[in-house]
Amino acid sequence: MSCNKQGNQKPRHAVEPPRLDTDGDDAAELTRAYGFVLDEWQRLVLNSWLGRDSDDKYTATSCGLSVPRQNGKNAILEARELYGICVNGEAILHTAHRVDTARKSFLRLARFFDERVNPDLAAMVETIRRTNGQESIVLINGGVIEFSSRVNGGARGSTYDVVVFDEAQELTDDQMESILSTVSASPSGNRQLVFTGTPPSPVSPGTVFRRKREAALDGEDLFASWHEWSVDEIGDVTDVSRWYEVNPALGIRLDEQFTATECATLSEEGFARERLGWWENRSQGMRPAIKKYDWEQTAGEKPYLSNKAIKAFGVKFTPDGERYALAGAAKELVNVYIEGIAYESVNGSRLQKLADWLIERKDTAACIAIDGKGNADTLMRKLIEGGVSKKSLMRLSTNDAIASSSMFIANLDERTTTHPPDGVLTDQALSAQKRDIGHAGGWGFADGVEPCALIEAASIANYAARITKRRPGRKVKLV
Repeated sequence: MSCNKQGNQKPRHAVEPPRLDTDGDDAAELTRAYGFVLDEWQRLVLNSWLGRDSDDKYTATSCGLSVPRQNGKNAILEARELYGICVNGEAILHTAHRVDTARKSFLRLARFFDERVNPDLAAMVETIRRTNGQESIVLINGGVIEFSSRVNGGARGSTYDVVVFDEAQELTDDQMESILSTVSASPSGNRQLVFTGTPPSPVSPGTVFRRKREAALDGEDLFASWHEWSVDEIGDVTDVSRWYEVNPALGIRLDEQFTATECATLSEEGFARERLGWWENRSQGMRPAIKKYDWEQTAGEKPYLSNKAIKAFGVKFTPDGERYALAGAAKELVNVYIEGIAYESVNGSRLQKLADWLIERKDTAACIAIDGKGNADTLMRKLIEGGVSKKSLMRLSTNDAIASSSMFIANLDERTTTHPPDGVLTDQALSAQKRDIGHAGGWGFADGVEPCALIEAASIANYAARITKRRPGRKVKLV
């Protein structure tokens, strides 16, 4: 995206910042005056972000930067945030995936307001809050920046002009939805979202960063600025010339010798992702977990279930712990019928509602099987406190997860597991991919075009119904 000349808006504060050289690179001039110098590539990115149209609005309302680690993206964020709060008086929310990352970003920015470092900036401060998890800088011109971990909820109920998503490769849809509303009532009416990060790893829960990238590169987002330093393929990871092509700070802040150590230590895929900025093409090498024909042949209406049917529930938490999927299974002789029951966020009181729902069925459920991290332990505790027998609870091990997925596919092939003909469960089943687990040929489900948590929960419920030895002996209702 081309850079537009920045308009000059007189800041509303008692202490004037240094005068800017309005040559189209005024943001960089401002940051120089405040104590650090940007590289040419950093100025290119920053001026694209700060470009204005004829109405003095940002030409890029969505800004993305994907660059290998340690090249200097934090300096660009610091410059953007300093400019925003000091000159424009903007309200900014800086979010990161982890608490410690958000804290470090706050400490880096706060140092510019130290009296010993820059008395002019120090004179602009109304208050600096240093409480862990509630860090903020408030200026007398109305500019404010707050720092937050997305794991702890991200936004604090305020409204912002600018939201920064650091570590954007970990940004989930749920987190994005909870934060996005904070800029809908932007105080200035001039909104901007900034996404910075590295290519997501296979276990990264985030989906937003990849989607923003694809929309920008495909030209679908007309108001996007996207900058990326990357290779198109893994290629020869030992080729030093490729290192320099995609690491603008190599030889400046990055050391070639240590980069060679990284290359010798990491896998080729890991080095390509972390140091060469390689984005894995998910359409290549995909392995569908469930055959469409098998799924279609096992679709049907819910069968009659006698009072001898064995009832089980499967709960799967997503890797970030922010959503859960709930499925039910009922086994009659050798046949099992599965249903998807819920796929929801854990926000608010929904985890307690899930626990209460399962507790109500504790006398008829032979087994409740739970898999995933995050809130899984909390749910187990709530169920036990609610009177669910420990004997009816199963916390899946890695071997259980491998066994459940393999058993599920075999049962579909045998036509001994059936399910409703359509719905979210079908969408996820036909999208789900295989992911390798361990080194012995084991596998589990992975997201495809759709998430896979609900089909995982169904697989778990199917497994639990088939292996449990408990027989509550009550008439079964799945929902």
